[in-house]
This record gives sequence, structure tokens and C-alpha cells, in this order.
Amino acid sequence: MDDKIILTGIEVFGRHGCGEEEQRRGQVFFVDVEINLNLSAAGKNDDLAETVDYAQVLSTVEKIVGGTPRKLIETVAEELAAKILNDFPKIDSVKIILHKPNAPLPIKYFDAAVSIFRSRQ
Repeated sequence: MDDKIILTGIEVFGRHGCGEEEQRRGQVFFVDVEINLNLSAAGKNDDLAETVDYAQVLSTVEKIVGGTPRKLIETVAEELAAKILNDFPKIDSVKIILHKPNAPLPIKYFDAAVSIFRSRQ
């Protein structure tokens, strides 16, 4: 299936990181969500009930990324993918890219990110 809803650059303040200082101070994270589902009925009928309300997906992203601090962004991405698949039964699969552009690393870099893909199968 090639139908997708794509949400990019979702900005959320969170407190994820291995160091105590990272969790105390927090930082901005950016999230990209790619949702795979059949959009044909929604497109034909112009009916929100036949698709996924991405305002609700954005709310889910905000709650998880802005919620309980985790050591690893891998954990945050897993929790996010699981919650989206659980809460939105029309979704076949989801890709999450979680960016941590201000990770405290000793060498200058542009971005640190993880990308995961999870499906119902």
C-alpha cells in the first residue's frame, strides 16, 4: 500500500537522555511520523471517519515525547509506534523518525536520530 499520511517536524520538549543533566534540563525533539493506511474511502467520500485524524496523532506524539523521561530515544520511538498502532486500528503500519539535534556529543554534528518501522504483521 502506498497511501500515507505524513507528519514532519513535530516539535516537542522532552527530557530524554542517559545523563541526569539531560533529563533535568530537557531539550527540543523533532518527530516525523509516516502512517500507512488505505485512504481511498476517505478520498472518495470526504469523510474524516474513514481516515485517521492526525490532530489526534499529534496529541499522542506530544504526550509520549513530552512525557516520562527515558534514557534512549529508541525507547521513546518504540513506545510511540506501539501507542499509535494500538490507538488507531485503521493504520496498517507506522514509521517514526525521532530527532535529537542537541544530544551532548563531543564532536560537532547536525542531528542524531533513530528511525523505526512497525506494522501489525
